[in-house]
Amino acid sequence: MPRVKRGTIASKRRKKIIKAAKGFKWRRKSNYRAAKEALIKAGKYAYRDRRVKKRVMRRLWILRLNNALRQQGIRYSEFMKKLKEKKVELDRKVMSEMAMENPEIFEKFVEEIKA
Repeated sequence: MPRVKRGTIASKRRKKIIKAAKGFKWRRKSNYRAAKEALIKAGKYAYRDRRVKKRVMRRLWILRLNNALRQQGIRYSEFMKKLKEKKVELDRKVMSEMAMENPEIFEKFVEEIKA
């Protein structure tokens, strides 16, 4: 029987894991078992934090809006209520960007909603 050299597929798989763990600290970057565990955990964090990021950004937009609205003499909650009453469907991201980049236009927009 001819001699069979084995392990090419297994070593490729291990190399792929080690390559993906590049930049990790200590044993986690070079040891297969530790790298595999680290990648699984990193994947879990990445999945979770893609959702957390959305929450954090929404909080930031609300904070910016509230700050800009307080300078206009209206609270965020009152403003959102008036928006709903007037059936204006602008999202918080757009309004906060407007408040940051175009304060004059935002001021006119707020006066329109107040009236």
